[in-house]
Amino acid sequence: MSRVRELKREVWGLLERAPDLPVLYRELERFPPRKLVSPLIGAFCHRDERVRWLAIAGLGPTVARIAREDLESARVVIRRLMWMLNEESGGMAWGAPEAMAECLFWHRGLAEEYAHILVSYLRPDGNMLEYPPAQRGVAWGIGRLAQKKREELLALEAHGYLFPLLDSPDERVRVFSAWAFSFLAPFDGAERVLAGLKHAEAPPVRIVFFDGENLREVELGVLLRDSLERLRRASPPARR
Repeated sequence: MSRVRELKREVWGLLERAPDLPVLYRELERFPPRKLVSPLIGAFCHRDERVRWLAIAGLGPTVARIAREDLESARVVIRRLMWMLNEESGGMAWGAPEAMAECLFWHRGLAEEYAHILVSYLRPDGNMLEYPPAQRGVAWGIGRLAQKKREELLALEAHGYLFPLLDSPDERVRVFSAWAFSFLAPFDGAERVLAGLKHAEAPPVRIVFFDGENLREVELGVLLRDSLERLRRASPPARR
């Protein structure tokens, strides 16, 4: 077996066996970070949704380690994710927006350079992605990055560009957008979001969801309800 295949099998084994994120992070630190990039990105297409999320969560601190050693090498990884989101790549971009956001979350310098690119995937005058699974990833990514870079995302008008996704026919796009809004609040126009989602419902579908701290199974409807409650609490009446 080649060393590349052996490494992939070893990393995927870690992802499949990891009981939680702290254990996964510790295990990944045993490897040179550059060696982990391809196996982790390859796992974005794993058949197990939990493994896919762990791969995304694992790439963030891995790329941050690379950036601390050599920022240009970390930029290469971000550009690889951007290429996956390019129509010309011919790929499906599974996990690429989420992974990009996770990398920006973990490294301030990368966030300063690439947050506007992440927002551009919502912009009609930018690189707007129209494929619902990709839109889910961008909405989740905005929410994830907002947990650390809320002001920067508001300055980039991320909340305004996110708003049209509330009308998506895809329920996960709508729910993930509500989740993202709950971390962008408070912001002017929050009342439009709350009004738009006042009667929103989500089917009793259970999904695996990474909320930035934990990987858990949750019903879409519960995720929507919790997101709206957090949005209300964070939005003073004057801002609604």
